[in-house]
Amino acid sequence: MNHRTSLWPCSLFLALAACGETAPPPPESQPTPSPAEAMPAEPNDAKVARTDADWKQKLSPEQYRVLRQKGTERPFTGEYDEFFEPGEYSCAGCGAVLFTSDTKFNSGCGWPAFYAAKAEDRVKLLVDRTHGMIRTEVLCARCDGHLGHVFDDAPRTPTGQRYCINSVSLKFTPAKK
Repeated sequence: MNHRTSLWPCSLFLALAACGETAPPPPESQPTPSPAEAMPAEPNDAKVARTDADWKQKLSPEQYRVLRQKGTERPFTGEYDEFFEPGEYSCAGCGAVLFTSDTKFNSGCGWPAFYAAKAEDRVKLLVDRTHGMIRTEVLCARCDGHLGHVFDDAPRTPTGQRYCINSVSLKFTPAKK
């Protein structure tokens, strides 16, 4: 057997693992509160429900692929990967503020990385068993848009976590001067 032929499964696994992401999933026995329970009862924080046709009209094709179909943008191509201006990052689907620049750091993985969400009730964590791995998916709690994944592999951050988020799922708002 050719060495190149026998190594392709390993290469495929490494490509899918994207930055060695192998953090344990959240406990399945502890249900995540529903967004209605977790979000404050403010009009702008109401659960967003749209039809598939509405999402296709509102989002760009790439935003739709990532946010609604759980896609991933290519590493090192996103607008916010190496962007470190002060401000807030909102969901590109519904506008909910999810992360701040205070928790953003350069993890070197090719996607924007944060060590914490703006508030725990802004994101939802789900077990993701796709691609032969067990990971923790991060969703917007307001519109259920796929944002990326979170990993417990950032020991130099206050939380030890790395929220690895697709740039296309975010919208940046600069801090007021």
